[in-house]
Amino acid sequence: MTKKDYITVSTGVSGNLDANNDKVNDQWRQLEYGMFIHWGLYSVFGGERNGIAVKKGYSEQIQMWDDIPEPEYLEAAKQFTGENFNPKKICELAKAAGMKYIVITSKHHDGFAMFDTATTDYNVVKQTAFGKDPLKLLADECRNHDLKFGVYFSLVDWHQGHEFDENNCNPIPASMEPVIVQQLEELMTNYGEIAEVWFDMSSPTREQSIKFANIVRKHQPNAAINSRIWNNVGDFRTLNDNQVPEQTLDGPWQTPASIYHETWGYRRWQERNDFSKRVRALIAGLTSVHARGGNYLLNIGPRGDGSVVEFEEEVLRAIGAWLNSHPHAVIGAKATIFGEQKWGEVTLNNNNLFLHIINIPTDGTITLSGLATDVVKVVEDATSRSLEWKMDHNTLTVTMPGDLEEECVHVIRVELAGPLSVIPKNTITLNAGTTTTLVPDHFSFGRGFADRGSYFTLYQTTTRLTAFIAGDETKDIHLQIKGKIQDDAVNYQIQIGETSKIVTAGQLLESKIGPFPIKKNAITTLTIRLAVPNYQEEDLKLEFDSIVID
Repeated sequence: MTKKDYITVSTGVSGNLDANNDKVNDQWRQLEYGMFIHWGLYSVFGGERNGIAVKKGYSEQIQMWDDIPEPEYLEAAKQFTGENFNPKKICELAKAAGMKYIVITSKHHDGFAMFDTATTDYNVVKQTAFGKDPLKLLADECRNHDLKFGVYFSLVDWHQGHEFDENNCNPIPASMEPVIVQQLEELMTNYGEIAEVWFDMSSPTREQSIKFANIVRKHQPNAAINSRIWNNVGDFRTLNDNQVPEQTLDGPWQTPASIYHETWGYRRWQERNDFSKRVRALIAGLTSVHARGGNYLLNIGPRGDGSVVEFEEEVLRAIGAWLNSHPHAVIGAKATIFGEQKWGEVTLNNNNLFLHIINIPTDGTITLSGLATDVVKVVEDATSRSLEWKMDHNTLTVTMPGDLEEECVHVIRVELAGPLSVIPKNTITLNAGTTTTLVPDHFSFGRGFADRGSYFTLYQTTTRLTAFIAGDETKDIHLQIKGKIQDDAVNYQIQIGETSKIVTAGQLLESKIGPFPIKKNAITTLTIRLAVPNYQEEDLKLEFDSIVID
């Protein structure tokens, strides 16, 4: 067996990351980038109580962090005027920022419903000076602006009986289920088409998670449900707040992001400075998430009067201006199998690669290894100015000019002669007449996240094993796998090239599996995954030591 930095093959493998999802998730993935809005009674407080800053916890949870009795908390409703809440301007801002949809809080942990509900008088219509249903106003305006609409819904509800819990992992007693069910029924039937339902916190049973999800799917079959409905029942995985994963993840996923990581709800005393650095960091976050296959949901926290904080508006407009100067580099672009580079990220749009230079190398040289498709030209994306470049043994080297036109994240556009083809760095050559042993270092691991029913039980899973093999002759091969399986009841799918075989857990470790045809001078992908996972991020439950190929 040999491992080479440069392998002579007639073709590589597709460099486009395969989404491999159902209709709902395919539609949801196309939303790509949206606006999150945290607006409620907490917005009136603005992170303060009686003029004193409350510096513990997120400001949208100020009632818990400063132990505010509900009667005192409800007094804020008199100041909740919403006089400057302008759904039309919010939608115009979302469009200017390059966003495709809006998700707004229908009810946060305080249990104060920000919509017209028959379940309780503890709501925005009955209690506030505003006296209107902001969800209805915003949903209608989203349709006028060709924006999709979504709702946030907390499963923690202090008004309905949950005690303050700093981890917000309260179980849901049976006595609270009827209110949750009726509120979900109202949200799913009174606001037109909903694209995303964003559940949050608590620790429901699996039966409760399924029950709540079924309400959504009954009334809004095209709505994608996030994973914070828990027990792995959702359609897409919501990562931790502001989390950018270290690598590309299998399955659909989303990063919820805030302009300031300290809070989501309006905070009057929040320091708003270093505008350029903030914009750059958020663009880097959006780009990194998108380049690794995720969606990005960026939050604003309006004041109690409904006005958008000017700094937040300027940040969103600056991000939108950057996206406009790179119209094909992020929105509409796809993730690739290149993964993160030392200098930044890579996206793909048709036959164009976009190199996002987040960390400019000190020598001004950008390298990208494993590119099998011929390059036509390399340009600075914002200006189309030609750049100096060369190809050597499937490695592209680009020299960055000293007079870069932008102050933010720089983008290089690489025009390819055809569809992206890649020679993965771990490609292994099978030598004629010999056996080849693959060990874990030869594989890339598909990753995901799963949970055991709450926020603090989130754990990483291995969903797939993938290796790339190149043969120096056309032949049939067989596999013999050595390792341990944690669940004897599961079946596995082994796919090599276009040939797929289903085997039991016992057969996986006890039998020689094959034959699988491979072609001469071509890279063939070997993948092992669960044949029928219970949910899309389920762990393989396989600890393998080696795979012998003969």
